[in-house]
Amino acid sequence: MQAPVSYKLLGQQLWLSAHRSVFWEEEKALILSDLHFGKTGHFRKSGIAVPQAVYKEDLQRLVHLIQYFQPRQIIAVGDLFHSHQNKELELFQRWRHDFPDLPVHLVKGNHDILHESWYKQCNIQVTDEELQLGAFRFRHDLDNVSPHDTDYFFSGHIHPGIRLRGAAKQSLSFPCFYFAKAFCVLPAFSRFTGIAIVRPEDEENVFAIVNDNIVQLQ
Repeated sequence: MQAPVSYKLLGQQLWLSAHRSVFWEEEKALILSDLHFGKTGHFRKSGIAVPQAVYKEDLQRLVHLIQYFQPRQIIAVGDLFHSHQNKELELFQRWRHDFPDLPVHLVKGNHDILHESWYKQCNIQVTDEELQLGAFRFRHDLDNVSPHDTDYFFSGHIHPGIRLRGAAKQSLSFPCFYFAKAFCVLPAFSRFTGIAIVRPEDEENVFAIVNDNIVQLQ
C-alpha cells in the first residue's frame, strides 16, 4: 500500500490514507466515518451468511492506522456502529481495552442507536449532532447545514464513490474522498458498504481509492 497522500486545507495538513481515513496533523486526530461495526453480525442474525472475517479485517485496519499515525484522538463522523448490540461488539470492547487512553469522539449518525450506557462503558465521548474542533466542524449528515454557513465541514453518511469510464462504455466505481468548497465527504471506512456516486464540479477535488492506492482525479 502506498504512503498517505498529503492534502492542504485551510492551512491545515491532512494525510489521506487508502485505509479510508484522514490524519489531521495539527490536532493529531484520526478522522473516519461509517465504520458500521457490528453490521456483519446483524446480517448473520437475519440469516444472511456474511463471514465475521470482514469485521475483523476492519478492526485490524483501524489498529494499523493507530500504530502508523500514533494519533492523540479519534474522531468518528457517524455510524461507528450499525445497529443494536450483538456478539461482534464484544470484539470492539476488547479492542477498546487495548487502547484505553486514546480518546474516541463520536458524532452520532443515524445508525448509532446503542444505549448511552454502552458508549460510557467503552469510554466513547458522544456528540449528538456536531463537533467543532479548530478549523473544522464535523457532522454525519449535511442535510441541515445552512447554505450561508462559512465554516468547513467533514461528513460521511452517503459513502461517496466515483465512476471511472473506459473504452467500449465500460466503467468501474470506487470509494473516494470528496473535497468540495465547503465540505469534505469521507469514504465509508467499512468495506461492507455500497457507494453513492458523486459528481464533482470544477475546482473540487476527488481522490479515488483504487486497489489500496489513492488516485487524484481532479
